Amino acid sequence: MDVKFLIPTIAVGVVMVFALVRVWFGPTVYDRILGGNMFGTKTTLLIAVVGFLFERPEWLDLALVYALMNFIGIFAILRYAKFGSLARDEKHKVGP
Repeated sequence: MDVKFLIPTIAVGVVMVFALVRVWFGPTVYDRILGGNMFGTKTTLLIAVVGFLFERPEWLDLALVYALMNFIGIFAILRYAKFGSLARDEKHKVGP
């Protein structure tokens, strides 16, 4: 175990707690979504740093997959928050 990766791991954990506070106490729904997105981004970073902390650099692949899932999930949540549904209909047509 390498100490130089332990300090960033603790720092990312503290920032994740701050993101959860924003999710819990956000005054608007968009503040809560932003906090959730920040938590997902920091989780990606945490997976990568912990992988290198335990000398498992192949965890970086898992971190990238998690980042893609977070990216797609946030867009789905934003669409649901705006339209109230994920279904596509003529009333809320997106794009051309």
